[in-house]
Amino acid sequence: MNSTPNRALAPVHPEPLAYSVADACRVSSIGRTRLYALINEGRLEARKIGKRTLIPATSLRRLIEGEA
Repeated sequence: MNSTPNRALAPVHPEPLAYSVADACRVSSIGRTRLYALINEGRLEARKIGKRTLIPATSLRRLIEGEA
């Protein structure tokens, strides 16, 4: 008999590479208008992919941590 307890593995949820504008607002508690202002000021990066605007997670993290 195996002495190791049978444990269910928790699902792994990797951090996203980028956020949609709506998701970036949700996770950062920054409003949509302010988010776009930060992009226009150059303090937050944004990438257009087709019609979508994506915010790189690293850029959002730098902003929140005070490095932007």
